[in-house]
Amino acid sequence: MKDAPSSTIEEDVQKLRLEGNEAFKGNAWLQAINCYTKAIELHPEEDLAKAVLFKNRAAAFLKLEKFEKAANDCSKAIDICPTDPKALFRRAIAYETLGRVEEAYRDARNAMTSDPGNKELQPLLARLHEKAQEKIRENAKTSVKVEQMMELAFDPSKEAEKRETAMKNLLVLAREKAGADLMFNKGLLSKLKTVLKLEKNEEICLAAIRTISELCQQSEDMTLAILKELGLPWFLDTFNSESEARVNAGQYCLQAILNSLSGMTNKPESKPEKAKCEANKAEIDSLLTFLTFSLTSRTITGQARDAVIELLTRNCHYTTLEWAEQFVQIGGLYKMLEVSSELQEYKYESAMPITDNSKTLASVCLARIYENMYYDQARKNYLEKVDEFVRDKLMAPDIESKVRVTVTITTLLLGALDAGNAMIAKEGVMEMILVMANTEDELQQKVACECLIAAASKKDKVKTIITQGVHILKRLYNSKNDAIRIRALVGLCKLGSSGGTDASIRPFADGSTAKLAEACRRFLINPAKDTDIRRWAAEGLSYLTLDADVKEKLIEDRRALQALLELARTGSQASIYAIVTVLVNLVNAYDKQEIVPEMMELAKFAKHHIPEEHELDDPDFVNKRIEVLAKEGVTTALVALARTESHNCRELIGRVFNAICSQQEQRGRVSQQGGVKALLGLAIEGTDKGKRQAAQALARIGITINPEVAFTGQRCQEAIRPLLFLLHQDYTALENFEAMLALCNLAGVSESIRKRIVKEQGLQKIEIYMYHEHLMLSRASIQCVVNLLLSPEVVNLFEGENDRTKFLVLLCADEDEETVKASAGALAILLSSSTKCADKVFKVSSWQDSMKFLLANPDPDVQHRGLCIVFSLLASSKENAAEIVSSDVFELLLAHSQSSDGSEKKEKLKKIALECLEQAEKWSLVAKAGSVVVQEEEEGLPDLE
Repeated sequence: MKDAPSSTIEEDVQKLRLEGNEAFKGNAWLQAINCYTKAIELHPEEDLAKAVLFKNRAAAFLKLEKFEKAANDCSKAIDICPTDPKALFRRAIAYETLGRVEEAYRDARNAMTSDPGNKELQPLLARLHEKAQEKIRENAKTSVKVEQMMELAFDPSKEAEKRETAMKNLLVLAREKAGADLMFNKGLLSKLKTVLKLEKNEEICLAAIRTISELCQQSEDMTLAILKELGLPWFLDTFNSESEARVNAGQYCLQAILNSLSGMTNKPESKPEKAKCEANKAEIDSLLTFLTFSLTSRTITGQARDAVIELLTRNCHYTTLEWAEQFVQIGGLYKMLEVSSELQEYKYESAMPITDNSKTLASVCLARIYENMYYDQARKNYLEKVDEFVRDKLMAPDIESKVRVTVTITTLLLGALDAGNAMIAKEGVMEMILVMANTEDELQQKVACECLIAAASKKDKVKTIITQGVHILKRLYNSKNDAIRIRALVGLCKLGSSGGTDASIRPFADGSTAKLAEACRRFLINPAKDTDIRRWAAEGLSYLTLDADVKEKLIEDRRALQALLELARTGSQASIYAIVTVLVNLVNAYDKQEIVPEMMELAKFAKHHIPEEHELDDPDFVNKRIEVLAKEGVTTALVALARTESHNCRELIGRVFNAICSQQEQRGRVSQQGGVKALLGLAIEGTDKGKRQAAQALARIGITINPEVAFTGQRCQEAIRPLLFLLHQDYTALENFEAMLALCNLAGVSESIRKRIVKEQGLQKIEIYMYHEHLMLSRASIQCVVNLLLSPEVVNLFEGENDRTKFLVLLCADEDEETVKASAGALAILLSSSTKCADKVFKVSSWQDSMKFLLANPDPDVQHRGLCIVFSLLASSKENAAEIVSSDVFELLLAHSQSSDGSEKKEKLKKIALECLEQAEKWSLVAKAGSVVVQEEEEGLPDLE
């Protein structure tokens, strides 16, 4: 295939540039950016023409307030033409907004040198000069502060309290670029290194670690310098501790380094920058390798190991650093399986320290890695590595190896289910587990019970276990060891609930489920039992609460409910799934299969089994259970559980929140108890279903409660993206409707909120529903647009080359009264601030019909809106006023001005009508003859061509 002729490429580039310019003039910034981007990709040479494209795209980015991207494009243009005044000017504006005042001032001076006659540059240069001088004064003050604080913080002879305060002040100063640069240049790193090696005061150590985190966030170059000077092992030492605060600080520090090198932030929706990742590939790969080999280190604490697992989990996903496949290739999977096989009961010198959460975190990480094996060969490699690990362990003749294999399989079944099922399906594995369960060794009994519980998730396994294992589990339930008893009980609970919500399936005899539930309750409410025993009791209930009888009994048992919620408030990672599953079952927030009557009849005819719903799962009973849970304080428990990294658990938490928010009277309680903050996190990170559930809960809160109360401070801004996420054509009409009502309320809060909605492409998403056939959706969309039109930005969009205004004019004559009110309100607001849109009204052939429909409407509210529209049209220009005066609309206007109805509403309408006539009089189109308005002859007007 031959290359396209250069003349054709130049023509295409020129065409795209002109299209971009037209889109820019019409305020279609995104369309302009797309055109310029295509032109840049087509244009091969680094010449002046390409510099123009970069400059133009930068201008569009500035309009969208994407200042970092605007600055980058200007830099590319300046690389081609260093003295280009427009590129320098635009970069100065971008830098000023980003707080890089010195660089902005330098660009403005260079632009003035290149174009001394440019009047736009003069006010910018004056403003930046003042800011630069202020920055110099601030830097001088900061320099003194840094010197004082460093002298005090690193002097061991000073009082501990003063040193603590000084170190915390250094932490605050590190958040400012000037302070960070000064500290770095004054040798802060070496001092911090010494402090963390010798210091006994925990608060000083924490402040030191956090200061390094702040330095890393300042710039990529500083991060690289810090890594080089301190070395990776030093960072692991910072959180090799049993102190939760110290571990969290060290973990955050390593994540800050990864963020700085990749361009990510701590926001869930943040994604890495490809260019940065490529430039720092060696350092990022070194961090992965270092964390991977730290997994099985015997010299770190269990808490530190958990932090390493969480860092790997967070960064292995394809939306972050895509570590998953590389992790498997460098032997990370084998090491993670080693961690998952570890037991606290084995107290050797060579044993790895672990915590109660280690296995749960390992199962989440294994699941996340497996999810990111996106093609068949990658999944095959994953399964082969797991198979190799299991075979290696089983080759050893000792019992310990078999115990470890069983624990590993359990961990896989709790996370990477496919891998776990593949291992348990291997010949002899299930038999080995049943033999272990039947021994007298308590450790073997315990791990075998756990594995049987995890394995009973597929029907074929359930049948095998019921056939061969029930008698073993019953025998183990009679053990004197509570740890064995509770696990055997949970195994029986899971087998007993294998019929799910189908009331017609009962694997065990009638009454068995109630007895099992009572046994779980006794363990749960007993304060003498440790957390692990109570956690297992909650897991047993998570299976049994599929039965509606158990649900009703549990919801009436206040003591058991409180014990369950108290366990949830501990935030234990190992307890999360069980507790949330119980709550999901209680509020019936699980997915239900839609029953099609025709398919039901076919199933009956074919004599297939038809699931039956229990009468206690009717909506009245479900609503009662939701009310009880809300009053018992389930929100605070959900807030504690929402800190989990597991996407599946986050989805379940979102489902419970949404079920509670389905009751209008409970929404205030959710807001008061901190549910909004948790929901915002759940709506941004998790599965699509989970994000939908959380976003719908937020929408429901935003509908019922004043947004300024429900979403305090910055949360008003944060709620916008989840709500817009619900405006998807594939989602239910109820989700769309509730999202638009909440957005309508938010749009009425402030201009900054309206700007954010526009920036997130919200107007376009909302407008689509104006054309929807569903009346409620169409109406909600228009009402939302009414509030958005209070923003000058939205008015500018309506003024562009589009038919938005015309459509509002047409909607003013709609059959639906509420739609008419909303449309007329939107048009009245729009025309009051835009003469361009007033001109567009007369381009609609049926404009007179719409105006007459409003003015002659029996509803005074609609008439009021119509009169406001007519007033704006009369005030917009003499030509538009002449159109009104010469039409039938003027007759209706006269009628309103001469109304004799003395009611308050009619008097108000009459006043507006008279103001309209006064406006027409100002244009000399009408004159007053006594109390009668007389239309003037239009003499002397030039002929229009």
